[in-house]
Amino acid sequence: MSTPAASKPTTPVDPNTWLGEQDLYLFNEGSHVRMYDKFGAHPVAGGTHFTVWAPSARYVSVVGAFNGWDRGANTLTMVGQSGVWHAFVPGDHVGQVYKFHVASKFHGYAADKTDPFAVMCEVSPKTASVVWKLDYQWNDAEWMKGRKATIAHDAPVSIYELHVGSWMRHAHTHHSLSYRELAPKLAEYVKKLGFTHVELLPLTEHPYYGSWGYQATGYFAATSRYGTPQDLMYLIDTLHQHDIGVILDWVPSHFTTDEHGLGYFDGTHLYEHADPRQGYHPDWGSYIFNYGRHEVRSFLLSSALFWLDKYHIDGLRVDAVASMLYLDYSRKQGQWIPNKYGGRENLEAIDFLRRFNTEVYGQFPDVQTFAEESTSYPMVSKPTYIGGLGFGYKWDMGWMHDTLKYVMRDPLHRKWHHNELTFRMLYAFQESFVMPLSHDEVVHGKGPLWDKMSGDEWQKFATLRALYAYMFAMSGKKLLFMGAEIAQRQEWRHDGQLDWHLLQHAPHAGVMQAVADLNRLYRTEPALHELDHSADGFEWVDADDADASVYTFLRKPKADHGRILCLLNFTPVVRTGYRVGVPGPGYWREVLNTDAAVYGGSNQGNNGGVQAEAVPCHGRPYSVVLTVPPLAGVYLKGEVVG
Repeated sequence: MSTPAASKPTTPVDPNTWLGEQDLYLFNEGSHVRMYDKFGAHPVAGGTHFTVWAPSARYVSVVGAFNGWDRGANTLTMVGQSGVWHAFVPGDHVGQVYKFHVASKFHGYAADKTDPFAVMCEVSPKTASVVWKLDYQWNDAEWMKGRKATIAHDAPVSIYELHVGSWMRHAHTHHSLSYRELAPKLAEYVKKLGFTHVELLPLTEHPYYGSWGYQATGYFAATSRYGTPQDLMYLIDTLHQHDIGVILDWVPSHFTTDEHGLGYFDGTHLYEHADPRQGYHPDWGSYIFNYGRHEVRSFLLSSALFWLDKYHIDGLRVDAVASMLYLDYSRKQGQWIPNKYGGRENLEAIDFLRRFNTEVYGQFPDVQTFAEESTSYPMVSKPTYIGGLGFGYKWDMGWMHDTLKYVMRDPLHRKWHHNELTFRMLYAFQESFVMPLSHDEVVHGKGPLWDKMSGDEWQKFATLRALYAYMFAMSGKKLLFMGAEIAQRQEWRHDGQLDWHLLQHAPHAGVMQAVADLNRLYRTEPALHELDHSADGFEWVDADDADASVYTFLRKPKADHGRILCLLNFTPVVRTGYRVGVPGPGYWREVLNTDAAVYGGSNQGNNGGVQAEAVPCHGRPYSVVLTVPPLAGVYLKGEVVG
């Protein structure tokens, strides 16, 4: 690939009028967290500023439709010794495509690269960046003012996880809905079901649709598959106006190897580690960021804050944190390099994650961060000042694995595995947990949640409703992937849509109604959410009735009244005359029964509630006698309890 030996910028410009000394200093130090204000393409009056980091380049130019892709037409100049190149190109370029032509000092390498700081890119499979402005008139001031309370640890946080491209499609063309088309439909649907937040699978630009966004090239560009940046802002704005928060899946753990992307950017391993034992991920065939490089930290920190700043995102879910924490993650002996102390911990990544959380909470104290972390690494959701990683929440992957393993068992065998559901309470308050039934559990041959339930068709539906009742009763925030709420009967397909026609059938509509009612109770009953992360909010009544596979516990609010008695029966046997100890006298009103006919159940229950008797049981002075429905969850609220 030939490159002009010498050329001059179209317009001489003093880069210091655009890039201040402080910008460059902070960037090279790893402390610039708003690089998006200066790097990339910024159209201003009279032209566009183009800025890119390529310290090992001998020649950089911007090429695009506006100069006929001529590599000699608009060259950039390195600013001092910073490794940052800049040019001001006169003209109106908004909406025009461009790339950076980067010719390296080494190996004769040269390539046309997508702008790492582009805010918009062409629709895949095209790979050019697009000059764009991010102007938008937001209408969510009321939401933004009060959003901190909606995602706090004592708030009801119930998350609906979805993939934008496959939630719903056009009936005739089968194309994905655009951001704007999705906005009113999704807002109305999520509001109806009572979820407090949606979590969007990664929307950073990605060349391969089948990666679901997890193999990104554009860390500042929302994928153009569904519209412009303003269209995505409209979606978020609409959700906010319906009192629904938005969490974005963010992937700083690895990036795609496509040549137009970040990899080998200037003929060197600029963003990634050079040694494949550190810089290449064997599971995903992707590059791993070099978290020890100052400028890479600036890049990633800026990306995180960009989405919170420009798109009003309410939370960031960080993907694959475990792969960042451990140098030997998914590697055999000899395939990884120990840290300077000889250990397996990735010290640079740990420092980066702490810095990430410090910056996010320092600049946006009304948002939350979520760690998808699958190991027992300590204090993931504890503050950095006591040695934690600083996340607001951590996904409870252990709960998810144990629970799904349990419900897949034949009910006859569950009594031998009773501890698979009780074990969680030994560690439930070590972290601030989210209980996820996520997309990862319904792909790659794992099948839908409905199909994991043991038994015949009726039992599958009943067990699924019981599973949801168990999840909403336990301590921790909640997350369901799209389709779980309608008992989707086939595995998630990213190139299709949910099987909405299933709602014509009563059992599927019943599951949806159960989810809506669980969300309503979770939001309105303080006992079910106020003390989600405190042992004061949970108390076993009977954790040991393995023979009946019944679990009984109390959820408690901050106040002295309003406790919820929760019973879960994971066998198809109706338990009549089932005595349960309660704290004191009073009436226990049945506020939820997933065996109710309206959900598709057999309608076994307690006629609205039961009166406590002065009969000791389970170490308590009073008790109630209940009918416990088959494969069901029952909640009873203490109306007057001492």
